[in-house]
Parts: sequence; structure tokens; C-alpha cells
Amino acid sequence: MGNEPAHTITRYDQELDRLRGIVARMGGLVERQTAQAIAAVVNQNEEAALEPPELDPEVDALEREAEMLAIRILALRAPMAVDLRVIVAVLKMSGDLERIGDYASSIARRAAKVEVLDGALSFSALRAMARLVQENLHMAVESMVENDAERAQEVWKADTAVDELYTTMFRELVTYMMEDPRKIGPCIHLLFVAKNLERIGDHATNIAERVYYAVTGEMLPSVRPRGGAARTNIEQPE
Repeated sequence: MGNEPAHTITRYDQELDRLRGIVARMGGLVERQTAQAIAAVVNQNEEAALEPPELDPEVDALEREAEMLAIRILALRAPMAVDLRVIVAVLKMSGDLERIGDYASSIARRAAKVEVLDGALSFSALRAMARLVQENLHMAVESMVENDAERAQEVWKADTAVDELYTTMFRELVTYMMEDPRKIGPCIHLLFVAKNLERIGDHATNIAERVYYAVTGEMLPSVRPRGGAARTNIEQPE
């Protein structure tokens, strides 16, 4: 864009800033959705369970806005090098953020169906997993806003711990259901909650990978670190 008039370049920069701003707003909203969904389950907070689904339409609208603006910039500005990587990454990250919002809403909707499991260790495992997922999501959003490749790599490495906690919780709940069949219902809902948390962690890692590529021009390894086994970064079907 070296031959473009100054006012055109200024407009282009404004459009890039607007695109980053939209996705930053999405990041803040899905962080809020996730925090409230976790509070709804762990603390049996009925009011917290209402907010994540209520925020969904706003997140969806921002995703559509980001997509339309990104396509417009690609079509009219023909960006290259770093700008092209950033725009494509932001386009994909908006999709990751939208899915995180969906998973948070799903967790919140299950909160009312989860009974307190007296004597079970699953809630302690769930709290640990939820805390780590929230931390990773926050770091992923920060790395996105600040173009911080080093922080993005930290999120990528932390995915292992999330997977290990999910495996621990899965085993605990299966054991608990075998010991007391009366608790199968709430345990199944907790398993879905844990799986949705793991998915949120996966999408946070997706965001970190996209940030790293946008900033450095290099891809992180195609096989993510994972507790007990390696896993490619191709997302499993829903």
C-alpha cells in the first residue's frame, strides 16, 4: 500500500483498529460468560446461570460484524505480510470466541440439573479445571489484544494441564456412578460440563496459536502437548 494516498492509509489503519476492537469486545464478553457459567455450577448460583445465554446474541452479532469487516478489508485493501496474517487470524479468532460463548451457555443451562454430590471429589476437580480454563482464556484474550506471542505460547503449553484435569474428573465421576447409581443423572450433567470446559480450553489454545502465527509468521507445532498422549490441533466434531 506504499503508493496509496495518506487519507486512504489512515482509513485502512482505522479499519484495522476497529476490527481489533470488535474482537477485543468479544473476548471480554466470553470471559464474562465463562466466569458466570462456572459460578452457576460450582456455587449453584441461579442468577449467574441466566447471564451467559443472555449475552449470546451480542457475541453472535459481534462475530458477524467482525466477519463482514474483515472480508471488506481483504477485498478492498489487499493487505499483505503482517496485516494479512492479522486479519485472517482475527477472522478465525472471532469464530473461536463465538464457540466459547456457546459452550459457556451450555454449561449455564446445565447448572440447575447438577445436584451437590456429597462426599464426591468431583467438585474440587471441577473447581481446579474451571480455574485453569479461566486463566488460559484470560491469557489468550490478553495475548490477542496485546499481540503477545510469548503469552500465547504459555497458553498453548498449559493445555496439557486442562486435559489431565478433565481425565481425572472423568474417572472420578465414572467411579462415583458405579458406586451410587442414584447419582448417575447429575454425574452425567457434570461430565458434559467438564467436556464443555475442556472445549473452551481447546478454543483458547486455538486463539493462542493464531496469535502466535499472526505475530511471528511461524506456526506452533501441529501436535499439541497433552497429558498422557499427543493430539493434533484439528478440532474434534461437536
